[in-house]
Amino acid sequence: MKPEAPDASREAGMPHTAQLDTEARPEPPPAGAESLNWVAMAWFGALVVLLFAPVLRDMFKEYATDESMGHGFFVPVVAGYMIWQRKSDLARVALKPHWSGWVVCLLGFLFLLLGTFGAEFALMRGGLLLTVYGVVLATCGFPVFRMLAFPLVLLLFMIRIPQFIYGQITFPLQILASQFAESTLSMLGIPVLREGNVLELASQKLNVVEACSGIRSLLSLTFLSLVYGYFFESKNWIRVILFLATIPIAIFANGLRVTITGILSEVNKEYAEGVFHMMEGWVIFMVALLSLLALHQLILGLARLGKRKGARASV
Repeated sequence: MKPEAPDASREAGMPHTAQLDTEARPEPPPAGAESLNWVAMAWFGALVVLLFAPVLRDMFKEYATDESMGHGFFVPVVAGYMIWQRKSDLARVALKPHWSGWVVCLLGFLFLLLGTFGAEFALMRGGLLLTVYGVVLATCGFPVFRMLAFPLVLLLFMIRIPQFIYGQITFPLQILASQFAESTLSMLGIPVLREGNVLELASQKLNVVEACSGIRSLLSLTFLSLVYGYFFESKNWIRVILFLATIPIAIFANGLRVTITGILSEVNKEYAEGVFHMMEGWVIFMVALLSLLALHQLILGLARLGKRKGARASV
């Protein structure tokens, strides 16, 4: 027998970790146990798509026309890729179909009926997700459902926030953006008077409407933070920090956008609307995204510094 080659990382004093060191790989299923049948899953998936075809059509139409839901196109693609990445792990899990899945499917169908007769889109779309969850439970069982919990929960970003909740979120965000812009513009020596969500400048009035509340960037940034944390960070506590950090980052970025709009409108009113306003929004969103990435690097740097100090103290 040839002696085993020493691990270079161990010789260097570095910890040796597997590619997915935070998730234990499942044991192979016992002999005779049924493993995941992708053909059956595709069949049930096609039935769900057929049943909810009108709902899906309206959802994708909304993604194309509503900027606050533009990220919806990417949600099923990203979730599907996450599931496909785990296909080898899923092949090792024995299926344990559970009857409760059919109850969840029935509840999803009931939501579809109630939403159709009551013209309530949130109920119909919620019924879609419930049916998907129910199919996974009914055909695969809880072990597979737990393994796919993150991409399945991520599908929630496909659904628009119900209007009665949406309004309760956007108006406080409008006020926060207005207050931020008022304070910043005053500090810069630009005279401004705020009445609610309306900024009265020397040249014109700026109305911070619902579309400028920052809810668009908040939803998109939250989705990206979850996806980024899943692929590029293995520590759950850092993932949580990145997720929570999207709220202040998005609020600050939107306040900065309103402030810049106020400054540019004093130079030329055309800069506060149209293509200029849209491009400004994209630039500010990229700044917010880069801020999130910079925060991640800062946390990693502080964690490494803490480990070094701890190692020195133990010597």
